[in-house]
Amino acid sequence: MKPIRSLLILLLFSLPLPGLAGAQRDEPLSDQNQAMLHKAIVDTTSLQLAFGNEREAQAWISEMSSRLKKFIPDEFMRIYFLKSLHYEASRAGLDPQLILGLIQVESGFKKYAISSVGARGYMQVMPFWTKKIGTPNDNLFDIRTNLRYGCTILRYYLDIEHGNLFRALGRYNGSLGQAQYPNMVVGAWKSRWFYAV
Repeated sequence: MKPIRSLLILLLFSLPLPGLAGAQRDEPLSDQNQAMLHKAIVDTTSLQLAFGNEREAQAWISEMSSRLKKFIPDEFMRIYFLKSLHYEASRAGLDPQLILGLIQVESGFKKYAISSVGARGYMQVMPFWTKKIGTPNDNLFDIRTNLRYGCTILRYYLDIEHGNLFRALGRYNGSLGQAQYPNMVVGAWKSRWFYAV
């Protein structure tokens, strides 16, 4: 009975899920926080992977690409997505594999996903953020823009929650204080995307 249960749990975390973006709150930001988040969003630094050497970078991309193939079949787009994700997550001080788990839960890797509350793209970013910390013309369906916003917002939530990942994930999803969403993200991260460099 236990092997079947374990298999069902593993299968659950490997399937793409519909967008689960909750009612993320449009909370007031101090002028200082708003300026800091705006600066992070508008920074146009070119894409660079944060690895010790090219061999480590290629090993990570190869491993993650094979895991991501069923979600993003086109190899060129998959590699671009992974390079963008790794850059934006590392830039925000986040584990890229955690972000893969979050995206699996949020959008099932659907670039044009829109939740019932209007959250958009891979990381299910709420449109109010473009007016608040970016520019109203920012396209949340653009890969790098979506990843940049999502990672910047999660980093902000981690900071205001003093590093508490479960509370930060709850804020990200609009379900602060409820365990279901953080548990799903961490479960997807650990069961499908964990990678030791």
